[in-house]
Amino acid sequence: MHFGKYSLNEYCRLVESFHGSLAPGMLMGGIMVNAVIERIDKAKLHDALCETSSCLPDAIQLLTACTVGNGWLHIVDLGRFALTLYEKDSGKGIRVFLDAGKTEEWPEIRSWYLKLRPKEEQSRERLTDQILKADISLLGFQRVEVLPPFLTKRTKGEIAICPVCGEAYPKNDGPVCRACTGASPYVC
Repeated sequence: MHFGKYSLNEYCRLVESFHGSLAPGMLMGGIMVNAVIERIDKAKLHDALCETSSCLPDAIQLLTACTVGNGWLHIVDLGRFALTLYEKDSGKGIRVFLDAGKTEEWPEIRSWYLKLRPKEEQSRERLTDQILKADISLLGFQRVEVLPPFLTKRTKGEIAICPVCGEAYPKNDGPVCRACTGASPYVC
């Protein structure tokens, strides 16, 4: 089994280094990313849309050129374990998701995915074994087209100095930076 250019062992080491632990979501996520990559036109440039903020975005960043930092990975946290790779110009892509209906014969996966038992009562070894054995049989696929706002290239535009705090910010945000308008996450 391979995850992109990595063997299973290489991917597991990479996951532990990048994600902090070999989480089941990273293993399942790697399988999902591989499956969708096999189904897209590799001659085209793609962005990714991830429907959860847990685990799956890290698998996408490890196995594709799509990252949060370069703006090619969009996280729209709908709480669903799903991702889409789509063409940058047309928005046409393939969505892959972990299909809960297909987990019936995999009790450890079902228990983990649907949170039927607390994490400490789950067998990590059995769960990992079942994920590797089930492989893509747990996945559903859909052809989709993403909405136009995800196709526009985001740019900061002109940069200004905020007259209130003195920090640089995108001038398109208004006469002062967003933090000084009350959008700061900090107690000041």
